[in-house]
Amino acid sequence: MDQWWNRVTATAAMPDRTAIIVIALAALACVVWRPAWRVGRHVVTVAHEGAHGVVALAAGRRLSGIRLHSDSSGLTVSRGKPRGFGMVATLFAGYCGPGLLGLGAAALLRSGHAVGMLWLLLIALVLLLLQIRNLYGLWVVLASGAVLFGVTWWLPGTSQSVVALAVAWFLLFAAPWSVIDMQRTRHAGRGAGSDPDQLARITPFPALLWVLAMLLITLACLGGGAWLLLR
Repeated sequence: MDQWWNRVTATAAMPDRTAIIVIALAALACVVWRPAWRVGRHVVTVAHEGAHGVVALAAGRRLSGIRLHSDSSGLTVSRGKPRGFGMVATLFAGYCGPGLLGLGAAALLRSGHAVGMLWLLLIALVLLLLQIRNLYGLWVVLASGAVLFGVTWWLPGTSQSVVALAVAWFLLFAAPWSVIDMQRTRHAGRGAGSDPDQLARITPFPALLWVLAMLLITLACLGGGAWLLLR
């Protein structure tokens, strides 16, 4: 146990700036290149629905379960008042979640805790697994956890830092891109059940204002994460 704890809390130097930029460009390519995005957005959905769940619990709501679907959509069901701060916070958290997670990952990487960051993500997946209520969601979370466990258990420290950087950059880039993607769907008339539209129905503010707020927060996370990783 002591040996494992020492591995988790050990610090490692960041790769040089050139390597960090190359990893960032590769992560960006995985976001903007549609074939890669079709796969990668399932990871974003995990973070999105996880954020819904965490904020729902923090707001005093009862979490009933989370579903992840093959079309990369998801559903988090919580019980509580249909309006009010708790419901607003729960709905708003989804699209902000991946960006905030990426920003936190960047902060851990900046302090040299790449391995610790990967283990925290693995623990979060284990906790999320307890709330999954469908087979496809179970497969996605188990597959993601297996990959992370393999990285943390068998890869050397340098490779773990590279993977951790790739995950952080991917989340930072994917967060605003998800908001843009969602707005495109709304503009095409297919997003009536989106988080901003649900927020518009329970608050005095229009859906577009919620979209802009989500976009600004995710862009701020991207800027803050990039500053931490590149300074």
